[in-house]
Amino acid sequence: MNHLVTNQPPPLEDDDLFDPVLSWLVQRHGGGAHAAELATFGKRAGTAEYRRLGELANRYGPVLHTHDRYGHRIDEVEFHDSWHELLDTSVSAGMHSVCWTSTEGGWVARAAFNVMDSQIEAGHWCPVSMTGAAVGALRHEPGLAAEWEPRILARSYDPQLGSAKLSALIGMGMTEKQGGSDVRANTTAAVATGDGDEYRVNGHKWFTSAPMCDAFLILAQAPGGVTCFLLPRLTPDGELNGMHVQRLKDKLGNRSNASCELELHDAWVQRVGEEGRGVPTIIEMVTATRLDCIAGSTALMRQAVSQAIHHSRHRHAFGSALIDKPLMRNVLADLEIEVRAALHLTMRVAETFDSASGDLDEAALSRILTPIAKYWVTKQCTGVVREAMECLGGNGYVEESALPRLFRESPLNAIWEGSGNVIALDVLRVAARQPGSLETLLNFLDRGRGADSALDRHLDTLRALVTEPEDPEWQARRISEALALGTQAVLLIDGDPFVAEAFIRSRLAERHAAQYGTMPTGTDVDQLLP
Repeated sequence: MNHLVTNQPPPLEDDDLFDPVLSWLVQRHGGGAHAAELATFGKRAGTAEYRRLGELANRYGPVLHTHDRYGHRIDEVEFHDSWHELLDTSVSAGMHSVCWTSTEGGWVARAAFNVMDSQIEAGHWCPVSMTGAAVGALRHEPGLAAEWEPRILARSYDPQLGSAKLSALIGMGMTEKQGGSDVRANTTAAVATGDGDEYRVNGHKWFTSAPMCDAFLILAQAPGGVTCFLLPRLTPDGELNGMHVQRLKDKLGNRSNASCELELHDAWVQRVGEEGRGVPTIIEMVTATRLDCIAGSTALMRQAVSQAIHHSRHRHAFGSALIDKPLMRNVLADLEIEVRAALHLTMRVAETFDSASGDLDEAALSRILTPIAKYWVTKQCTGVVREAMECLGGNGYVEESALPRLFRESPLNAIWEGSGNVIALDVLRVAARQPGSLETLLNFLDRGRGADSALDRHLDTLRALVTEPEDPEWQARRISEALALGTQAVLLIDGDPFVAEAFIRSRLAERHAAQYGTMPTGTDVDQLLP
């Protein structure tokens, strides 16, 4: 009897990640044409088998081999088979390419794929994200785009190098040790060869993700200033292209994915866009990856809270299930509200990517909502995952629960593609340089007026804050937070009035605490926790 196991929840597996909320949001925001593919993947991603792949890819992380046994440089990163299977699944489903190959809701579908896939394993989404995001930047150079796009958009995954490959993954190398986010301080140097748009580059990249990609978009100093270049891993002759991997980064999370320091030794590159216009060119890629950061953080929150709710339904203490305890219901419902608000904002931002080309208001919203959502959703992620872990108690602190891996992953999207200060200042830049974007957003928020007096007060304060800011840089984070909360409230009013009421009451009206589980007395949570 000493070994009788009781009161332990079964593992959460074989559940459908294309849940009713996500499915409804995909339809609402224009991605319904992809519902069947999303539903098929949602069932696959929730299986015990797929979850096991995520576990293995992180347990047996990448290993760098700089030389072969004879001393020749090979600069290869070895991955566990699970990594390749995850990438094969994602690329074969078109997660990287659907935003370019579909004229109906492709970006919404991409975000929905990310919300499901990154719940199980987020590391392999780094090359998936960068590959799809690179297309917009490459189109600044039509000849290069014509050469590379068919391979980038192909729904096949081949980890081997070679000129006969029909597919390609694209990485990115911007930051250097002396500059970080200040990429204009980069010292990597590019010298024209005299043959069209071809150059040779020498330098050191402090952070290059997914070094086994087939090519990379990088920034380097050309005679005309910071310029964007395409750096293939192989030269046209099929030789390794002067890319020396110095070491892999030993990261807090995202451990399945290789990130490295890279030295470039007379590497052959091709210019993308004009000399001196490297930042505006590569920002096309960065903007798309920021959407993936938003969706990726939403995914981590969704899975963490799903695990907490599942545990609480099956774990009993003091005579009843945890989920029946009033205080636990307060915590879980509060967390679920945060997830729902993040989902609504994520899918609305994705919709603006789909509709921006044909609608000036949507283009304006996209410019300002992307950094707002990147700032807020990615920052909320760690607190949500930590609180969800606590719902499992000690069981949540052991690796088998998957919560530690989610927790280690949770700060990443708030750091990559622009950390908090950079993103909050981006919000101010958009507001200052493109005031029509801010006004379009404020007009959108005014649609929520009259639904709740607390929201009306928030919108009044918000309009005064953003139109007449005192020392705006000092208040950049406050402004970004206020815009995010207002946007989430209005989206919920339009799409989920019950959650909207609880969101406004707990976030905008009565709340003065920073912890989850402090919602006001009388908040009806039964629809959130049936």
